[in-house]
Amino acid sequence: MPQQPKSMAAWLAFLGQADIPVLKHTTRELERMRADEAQLNARSIAHVVTDDPLMTVKLLRYMQTHKRRNQTHELVDVKEALLMMGLDTFFREVPATPISENMLQGHLEALVHLLHTVRRAQRAAHYAFDWALRLHDLHAEEVHVSALLTHVAEMLMWCFNPRQMLEIHKRQEADKTLRSADVQKQVLGFTGLELQRQLTIEWQLPALLLNLLDPGQANTTRVRNVMLAVNLARHSAQGWDNAALPDDYREIGALLRMEPDKVMALIKAGTAPDQA
Repeated sequence: MPQQPKSMAAWLAFLGQADIPVLKHTTRELERMRADEAQLNARSIAHVVTDDPLMTVKLLRYMQTHKRRNQTHELVDVKEALLMMGLDTFFREVPATPISENMLQGHLEALVHLLHTVRRAQRAAHYAFDWALRLHDLHAEEVHVSALLTHVAEMLMWCFNPRQMLEIHKRQEADKTLRSADVQKQVLGFTGLELQRQLTIEWQLPALLLNLLDPGQANTTRVRNVMLAVNLARHSAQGWDNAALPDDYREIGALLRMEPDKVMALIKAGTAPDQA
């Protein structure tokens, strides 16, 4: 990066022009599918795209900046987006490059944090989608994508601003009483939530992502679904004996109208990928 952006406005301008990196696994899988016509369809490609928060946001940002005049509804269903644009256009216009692991070769600690954040997002999306189906949510795809993108601003900052992100992490490790928002403000000049909110608005990401940041929406079913999925992914990443999990099971039980012990059994039985 020629010159480090110094303000949130400068970061928004930079990220708006940046080529968003994707996970190495995504690049490999898409290359493999492209070489095998039997696997080349919108459903299988959507499955790979929506396993990678960075590739998902890369595609959604492309779709928003190449909107057709007659497109009136918000596009959050990745399979629908792929069908609309066509697979040839997808591979040509939204290539699975650069690769985040290559970008962060000189910052291996930052790469570890990025991959942990991605894993949590994948698990949160897995839980939220499952619960949306159980709740007969007609827009389960939006719930899935929103859970996947809840921390996309943080992921982008790990990719493009590893030094300052590591400084934030170091200060929090040294003093566990520090609030994340306060440390972010000290180091970056703005908070991660502020950046997430502005990215959501400017890139026209799913409206549900904005609702997650609106206290007035906190009790709506879809917001509760995503927030509980994000909490469960965060707490269980620290181990299944984490002290916050019983409260998570109780709240998820209230959402799904199930007893907490049944929720625990359901979650353990259908443990998200990479978390067995």
